[in-house]
Amino acid sequence: MGLFDKFKEVTRKVSEVENNIYHEKRDYLEIYERNLELEREIAERTEELNDANKRMFTLQHIWDMMNSSTPLENVLEAIVNSTQGELGYMHCAIIRKCVDENGDYLHIIAQSNDSLIERLNNMIGTPGIQTRRLNYSQDSIYSDTMKQRVIIQSKSIDLSLKSVLPELSDETVTKILTNQPIKSIIVVPLIAQKKEFGWFCVFSAREELASAEMDFLSLFAKQIEMAITIADLFQAVREQAVTDALTGLYNRRYFEEALEKEVQRTKRQQQPFSIIGIDLDFLKKINDTYGHTFGDLAIKTIAEVLKSNARSVDVPARIGGEEFNVLLPGINSEGAMVAAERIRKSIESVEIDTIGHITGSLGVATYFEHTDNVEELLELTDQAMYASKRNGRNRVTLAKPVTETSWQEIAVNTFIDILSKNRIPKARHLSKELCEKLSAPSNKDEVSKDALYTVADMLTKLYNPMHTPGVIKNKVIMAVSLAKRFDIPKADIDNLKVAVLLYDIGNLMLPDEILQKATPLTDDERNKIKNHPIIAAREILKPISYIQDVLPIIEHHHENWDGTGYPNKLAHDKIPLTSQIILIIDEYFALIEHRPYRTKLSSVDALNIIKADTGKKWNEALVKEFISLIEHDIV
Repeated sequence: MGLFDKFKEVTRKVSEVENNIYHEKRDYLEIYERNLELEREIAERTEELNDANKRMFTLQHIWDMMNSSTPLENVLEAIVNSTQGELGYMHCAIIRKCVDENGDYLHIIAQSNDSLIERLNNMIGTPGIQTRRLNYSQDSIYSDTMKQRVIIQSKSIDLSLKSVLPELSDETVTKILTNQPIKSIIVVPLIAQKKEFGWFCVFSAREELASAEMDFLSLFAKQIEMAITIADLFQAVREQAVTDALTGLYNRRYFEEALEKEVQRTKRQQQPFSIIGIDLDFLKKINDTYGHTFGDLAIKTIAEVLKSNARSVDVPARIGGEEFNVLLPGINSEGAMVAAERIRKSIESVEIDTIGHITGSLGVATYFEHTDNVEELLELTDQAMYASKRNGRNRVTLAKPVTETSWQEIAVNTFIDILSKNRIPKARHLSKELCEKLSAPSNKDEVSKDALYTVADMLTKLYNPMHTPGVIKNKVIMAVSLAKRFDIPKADIDNLKVAVLLYDIGNLMLPDEILQKATPLTDDERNKIKNHPIIAAREILKPISYIQDVLPIIEHHHENWDGTGYPNKLAHDKIPLTSQIILIIDEYFALIEHRPYRTKLSSVDALNIIKADTGKKWNEALVKEFISLIEHDIV
């Protein structure tokens, strides 16, 4: 091969190498550029993923708050601050559309804490924008978004600001927006339960609204709407839980909660409070004459009177049926009597279609003045209210302190409580008749003892058909005479009188076939009989607070001196003397009365049986005084 040929070959090979290098360089450049593009894409996707994670975190945080007991205002504050802080908006706010006698207006219910709002408030002065009544214009971005039900972005920040604060001058608006990086405002309409609620507004440093951002704001708006809906439903349920459906007043549950809080406040501040009890007169007559619809109308009429006469701090409540209570914080008995008389006159002055005028019986009791026990306070209010009924209705009665209440009043009110609240199902058919006897004494200034004895006799007849009327009166007289022989204090003697009227009331809860059985009782039947003191003391009478001192007398009136009695097998001096007095008197009268399983015994035979049980059922001193009492014909 010649020199020229060798040169050509070398040149060809060099060209091939150059071509290869060029192509490889181009490939490397393409790979490099492709890697740069991939890195940029990865960075963008990572940023999008981070934004998505932030948004999901924000939504999860809000969702958790919505599913807790967090108040709506706290949820909305969390929404605006999370949106502004985590998602890079300049400012966020939730605005509500409101209406009053002057028309539609806007009110900011939540806004983010940021430099923009601080600048705005400094410029406009007091009050700040969140507490102002803002203008609602039909030509504003807010009206447009609501009409179209779409998200709208606007770069006219100044027009948006002036639409809600038209009193601002152009100069002030310019100062507010100067040197601020805000490029646009985005307004999202909020529709909760198909009703126009308001808007979710964000101020952005971006001029364009990306589709992903639009989707996110739509999703966020749905969360806000759901939070509002949940809050509205929660409020509705709460109102239903504490209000009476017929009258709209608070119900018993709310009243009792408010009363408990007021007791704590009163103890801290040493201020009295009062309760007014109101009972609609003659509701049964109204129902029987005009129908239950008019009865309900009468009840609602009293409710409206209570609402119109109540202060903002008062708690008027329907306790049940035709009974109402009003809690008067910080009011003594004198002020409560004035308020009660005002209510009474207001009830009387209302004329109801078809029915005419109605009336109410009212009672007043005051914490600290009458008692420092809240249960007793409620009972004293009821007693005073019933006293108004007994004394002619349509009047106000002030309660008496527990220490000034006679044993007859306590007994009457106890029977009325038991009967009117149907604590004894067996006596339900007699409840109205017996309550009327107790509520109509011959002397208005003194509760009739004869009425008490009559009612006690009638109740005893229900479980003991062989009972002789007048026996209970004799038992009371005998118990008092026997107690005086032991120098028992007057207060304990008064409790004993009440206990004699009530000690066997537990029998009304036992089956007739056991009480009137002529053959020997089985062990199971005997155990049921032994349970009647507990039934009387713990089931029927325990809810009545003002006779708690009477309960031990009743509960232990079948305890024997030697500890063989029931229900607690107490012995000797552990047994209340008043309980022993009832036991010996009960035994004596049981022996001299007819029973299904035997004929009555003579007084002499009965006393011999009692003597034989000396040291067993009762102590010797009690037997000695009892026999002396009978032999001297005290009864």
